Amino acid sequence: MTRFDALAHSSLTPTGFPTDETIRTLRDELVFQRAVQAYLWTLPAINIWAMKEASEAEFGAGYHVLPTWKDRIDAKTLVTTPNFDVVYAMAYLDLGEHGPLVVEAPPGVQGMFDDFWQRPIVGPTIDGTVWKGDVGLAGPDAGKGGTFVLLPPGYDGPEPDGAFVYRSRTRNVFLFWRSFFQDPDDLAPAVARIEQTVVYPLGRPDDAAPMEFPNASGVPCDMLFPSDGTYFEMLDRFVQAEAVDPDDLDLRGFLHTIGIEKGRRFAPSPSDRVLLDQAARTAFTMSKVTITSLLGLEDGGTYFPGQPWINTFAGENTEFQSSGTYTNLEQRTAFFTSAYSDSPGMVVNVLDRGAKYPATMKDADGEWLDGGRSYSLHLPPDVPAALFWSVALYDNVNASGLDNGQAFPSVNTMDRPVANEDGSFELCLGPELPDGIPERNWLRTVPGKGYFVILRLYGPGQRFFDQTWKPGDLQPL
Repeated sequence: MTRFDALAHSSLTPTGFPTDETIRTLRDELVFQRAVQAYLWTLPAINIWAMKEASEAEFGAGYHVLPTWKDRIDAKTLVTTPNFDVVYAMAYLDLGEHGPLVVEAPPGVQGMFDDFWQRPIVGPTIDGTVWKGDVGLAGPDAGKGGTFVLLPPGYDGPEPDGAFVYRSRTRNVFLFWRSFFQDPDDLAPAVARIEQTVVYPLGRPDDAAPMEFPNASGVPCDMLFPSDGTYFEMLDRFVQAEAVDPDDLDLRGFLHTIGIEKGRRFAPSPSDRVLLDQAARTAFTMSKVTITSLLGLEDGGTYFPGQPWINTFAGENTEFQSSGTYTNLEQRTAFFTSAYSDSPGMVVNVLDRGAKYPATMKDADGEWLDGGRSYSLHLPPDVPAALFWSVALYDNVNASGLDNGQAFPSVNTMDRPVANEDGSFELCLGPELPDGIPERNWLRTVPGKGYFVILRLYGPGQRFFDQTWKPGDLQPL
């Protein structure tokens, strides 16, 4: 008899009422099921809330604090699928505490504003285009920089003139800048670009705190969301701090069942704490099953027929609602268990702008990638990436950068990997550098450790979209 058989045939009294044992069993089952689904539903929120808590503990809090990875981000920063091949800056802006905020965005960044469910914040409508989230190269300023105003939920004051106005559905806003560099040995221009950013309360620029840009590079910082029962403690902190969106009331009923409710103390019994811990561990593993094994079964879940390169944004919809009739929770879970930040520039097919992110956990034979084995990855000539391309390695469990002993677990255009005579590239992934392979073309892997690969194409070209250019699969050596 399976667990499901036992539940379906729970004991009843002779008159048809549930027995005491059935009441206990099914009540616990209800808490467990609600907790698992609450974990999966709130992944976007707790992914970013974990980043906020860790960042503020390490670098300080406030609208004026913009931690910047001035020497690039590496495996010491534990966060889901960071891009090692740009200069990052990330801030957490509390509109509830400070009211509307003005962001003077610098020219040349590729950035975004997301709310704390990681939904791109709706901005202005310009010439019939509704701008959502994107700032900079893929935004309404077209990379020229500009003045952006962030308004909190329920704001009913006048909208300022001469600015791009964005209305957030949450009191907290994620500001995320990516600044490109040409030479890995000279990051100063990319850092200087970010340090032109200014943030201040609307109408009070002279009262603003001076901007701070702490260097986050090389600083050990665990920004990952929990995979155990402490997830629900973090979720409670999020719920208490954030605004209630009327669209979420039904799903917040799941949180009520497990003891999380805005304005009330979260105090589960010892037995419920055990249940919640088991539910969190189950949900975390379920999210990994979703990205490794279920996502590819969805329509458009792989980029290329017969190849294992998966696509978390099939349908080009930032809310995972391209069907028009439902939210694709498999796509949503797969993305937010392994990544953060979401904007049309990442999702919509925009020629020579934005970005695409094919990823694979499997080799050409359909086997999981194994850090103890060596593989070759062929990139055909003229990689269609107007800005740059990169190949990066990630821990298959927590989705952070693979700690492989190299300065960065990635190789990119700016590293100038050695090309073949026809302009193609042969990259090697494995625990040892094979004979005849240039070191610039090698990514070290870790024996006994699984991993996955992301191929980033910044400024993807037409040959990617019409599939006249395709990456090879990872060939075992």
